Amino acid sequence: MTSTATTVVSGLAFLEAPRWHEDRIWFSDFYTHRVLSAAEDGSGLRTEADVPGQPAGLGWLPDGRLLVVSMRDRKVLRREPDGTLVTHGDLSGHATGHANDMVVDDQGRAYVGNFGFDLMSGDPLDTASLHRVDPDGTVTEVASGLWFPNGSVITRDQVLIVNETFGNRCTAFDLTNDGRLTNRRTWAQFGPLPDGTELGEVFTQMKVAPDGGCLDAEGAWWLADAIGDRLLRVKEGGEIADEVRPGSPVYACGLGGADGRTLYACAAPDFDETARSAARDGRLLAIRVPVPAA
Repeated sequence: MTSTATTVVSGLAFLEAPRWHEDRIWFSDFYTHRVLSAAEDGSGLRTEADVPGQPAGLGWLPDGRLLVVSMRDRKVLRREPDGTLVTHGDLSGHATGHANDMVVDDQGRAYVGNFGFDLMSGDPLDTASLHRVDPDGTVTEVASGLWFPNGSVITRDQVLIVNETFGNRCTAFDLTNDGRLTNRRTWAQFGPLPDGTELGEVFTQMKVAPDGGCLDAEGAWWLADAIGDRLLRVKEGGEIADEVRPGSPVYACGLGGADGRTLYACAAPDFDETARSAARDGRLLAIRVPVPAA
């Protein structure tokens, strides 16, 4: 698919977790430590929360309160009606790397991934677990052995799909009424699992590095390929139905806009922590697509 990418927000550090909510596009900016939102066209930018521990995944409880992953202290924070942030769930005794992206189900249970190792220091690659944070703050491991569990979504028929960024795949689970993940299976496979743990070697083996993503109304999974400078529309089984190359590396995407047909993408020159902390090259892109959000 040929489509033009338009920059709607610029001058930020490194953006993640774009979510359409209450007629605005919300997203996290890692290194300015803020959760931000803007109107559909990027105007009216405002700060929704300041998160010193570095914000990542976003979601909302059934009563409308914002949840945000605080990466470095490995917590899920909750924004109260007066705007204050409180600890909603503490993953520090569970996650083996920075807490990362998150999806929240209709009962207010948050499913949170983590790096599993120190990515920015170049430590050896290791697998990680997915944890559930219940509304009362209880933390439970619900899946293990995941290769960098990242962007995730819950479908209408209660299937949780999670991107395994270093696993060349997307993995699916059935979500039970009591919040367990069962019937683990590969939803899409792009290449073999990593052979080795040295990051430089693993990068050469990657075919697709699925990062953040979103579902559309036809059940396809838009994902940002963190090594391929592209956005892919993937169907169950791994068929790549569409591809958009916006001219920049991209690390997450989300559908929104008044008609649900604007694909927002988080773009930056790279994901190097030192470089992105020092610069303000992060941008939010907008691309028009034919199929609206789920």
